Amino acid sequence: MGAQLASLLRGAILSGEFEPGEPVTETALALRFGVSRGPMREAMRHLVDEGLLVTVPYTGTRVLQLTSTDIEDIYSMRICLEVFAFEQIWERRDEAFRQSLMERHAALLKAIDARDDIRSIDAELDLHGLAYEVCGNGILLSSWSGIRARLQLYWAAHHRAHGITGPKRESHDDYVRFALGDSRERMKEEIRDHMRRGLDKTMAFVFSIEAVKAKSNRREK
Repeated sequence: MGAQLASLLRGAILSGEFEPGEPVTETALALRFGVSRGPMREAMRHLVDEGLLVTVPYTGTRVLQLTSTDIEDIYSMRICLEVFAFEQIWERRDEAFRQSLMERHAALLKAIDARDDIRSIDAELDLHGLAYEVCGNGILLSSWSGIRARLQLYWAAHHRAHGITGPKRESHDDYVRFALGDSRERMKEEIRDHMRRGLDKTMAFVFSIEAVKAKSNRREK
């Protein structure tokens, strides 16, 4: 029950039913989803562990809200983590890895073609997550999991704001090609280029949100 509720709540957050920074309470959510507080508490705890919800002492629980500085930190860390993951697995890439990467890329293309934004975000992150899973480093995988939740939230908000239903269809062609290629250095360059493109788009959106909030605050004063 808790896992199912966590999935429903995650979907509601990513679809924009709950905005970044919005407070959420166990009682209100239990009423909304028609369940008792126990399973709802478990679901909320799961999303706190993922990073989509944050709990501040004496303040309560809110949907995660990141600043432009947070985004820059996440992307700089993400580049380091993904480069490290590929360094660790490079000599261990086998037919199973190739098949898994191709299947995940196909799932991403299918989601894009279906114009299913939430599914395309999950599929894109699943594609990037393969290197972390194959690496076998628990700390590395845990670090990726924390970053993943934050990326999910802001990509979903960014896409809603701009009417986007997923990344461009060709956006991961080079990533997949180099991940299966012969040059480790070229793959590392692709990771850095790929992440910088994502950072530029995300930062533009975050700056626009911060500008709107700053303008609103000045009006209230």
